[in-house]
Amino acid sequence: MTSADSPNAVGHRDDTLDGGPGAQPGAGAPPLIDAEVPPIGPGLAGDPSGEELFALADAIAAVTGGSVAIEDLDARVLAYSTLPGQRIDDLRRQGILGRRVPDQPGPQAERQLRQYRQVLAAPGVVRLAGLAEGELQRAAVAIRAGSLPLGTIWAIEDHAPHDEGLDAACERALLDGARTAALHMLRRRSAAALEQHAREQALRAGLDGTAPAHDTAYRLGLTAGTPLTLIGFAPVGGAAEAGAALTRLVAELGRHWGAVRPSAAVATGPRAVYALLSGEDPDAARRLAAQALAAVARPRTQPARAAVSRPAADVTELPALRSEVDDVLRVTTSEPEAPQVATLTDVHARVLLTHVADELVRRPRLRHPGVEAMLEHDRTRNTHYAASVLAWLDAVGNVGEAAHQLTVHQNTLKYRLRRARELFGLDLEHPDDRLSCWLQLRIGTPL
Repeated sequence: MTSADSPNAVGHRDDTLDGGPGAQPGAGAPPLIDAEVPPIGPGLAGDPSGEELFALADAIAAVTGGSVAIEDLDARVLAYSTLPGQRIDDLRRQGILGRRVPDQPGPQAERQLRQYRQVLAAPGVVRLAGLAEGELQRAAVAIRAGSLPLGTIWAIEDHAPHDEGLDAACERALLDGARTAALHMLRRRSAAALEQHAREQALRAGLDGTAPAHDTAYRLGLTAGTPLTLIGFAPVGGAAEAGAALTRLVAELGRHWGAVRPSAAVATGPRAVYALLSGEDPDAARRLAAQALAAVARPRTQPARAAVSRPAADVTELPALRSEVDDVLRVTTSEPEAPQVATLTDVHARVLLTHVADELVRRPRLRHPGVEAMLEHDRTRNTHYAASVLAWLDAVGNVGEAAHQLTVHQNTLKYRLRRARELFGLDLEHPDDRLSCWLQLRIGTPL
């Protein structure tokens, strides 16, 4: 799993980037942190790893001159510096007092997410200007154990405008601090979290079909003959608006399944989050999918849809189950009124039409030339032959019903149908031609 794909990672930075859990914009002379921020982390006294992270934050702040926050991938502030006189702003203070980065509204969240991804993708230190008024400039670095992202370190810069290079000593302190923090954070991670990461890698390989089936079954702890069900989750809307919503789903679904079904394996794809359940009947899988959607629903956020696959008995079917789930989500996430939880049976007709549409895009020579000519005629001459033919076909040849839908007189519709036959050579008396014409017209309209 890459750092940008990390389920928890994505959920974390949305909030942190306004300034990081430890970020707080404030104007005027920087106040002393010990005047308004607790000097030690609540609940961490007696936790050696926690105390060491606080000491590490102080050590970095002594070099950078500004407040330092060490965060995990869920926007929690694990440790922060408490040096007298360090530079700090209100955003950092809020994060420290709440021990978590506050949610940011509107377009600010998307900009924060982009900054967060930039930090996690960068091999070194990234300098970032403040996103909000009064927010101080920051330098940030990802904390990693090999390729596994663990968190981030955010330091408020004490000097140097953004167009100047970062002081070499500050950069070295952040890089060294990230390596040291990784050791302490790994020590704090439970064996269950590491196992979850390994299971995610195994499920992703199984869904992609890139690993031998017996390896996938062994790594996921699956026994032969156990029914398998794949559930996919994706936000409603196009790629632009769904991007930020998917990153939130990744983190929240990971936590949900870890609490509700620890045996479930969860993995993230480019457009969906997948959960593999074993030993569940179709009704139970559907019910669990609905519960998961309810658990991650939030006011004023992009709604999500769930797709439940057919039961399968072997891990070799995982790529096929993924294709099935993706087909269902493609339909349900594009329609606001689609069911929240669906199987292929629920939306089979619409899935079939999307595949027909795909095939016509790949092989345009299969398109009926008469239908193409009719559509072009409507576009260039502002006529309504295509809408009239489609309405008549939708009404199964009932002229009265079709005319009512078009709000035209029946004689007007009859004239249009006759002219469509004459102008474009459409044989609407033959059932195969009617089906071909209807399919081509239907896939060009909302399903």
